[in-house]
Amino acid sequence: MQLTDYLSVAQIILSIAMIAAIILQSKSAGLGGLTGGDTGGVFRARRGVERTLFFITIGLAAAFFLIAILNVILS
Repeated sequence: MQLTDYLSVAQIILSIAMIAAIILQSKSAGLGGLTGGDTGGVFRARRGVERTLFFITIGLAAAFFLIAILNVILS
């Protein structure tokens, strides 16, 4: 296997993990529904697991972007 094959597999895994993290943040399903749904405001503080999940999503998105750029450059 070449490096681009490994990058493609990593990109697929990251995309699945990012989809799962985004679904868990939605208000009507996942962990978002456990807190009572919408609080009525656009801006609100994230606390505990919700904050951790938010930062994990940002990290996954950044890693996905970097691997996508590397995959394009090396192809």
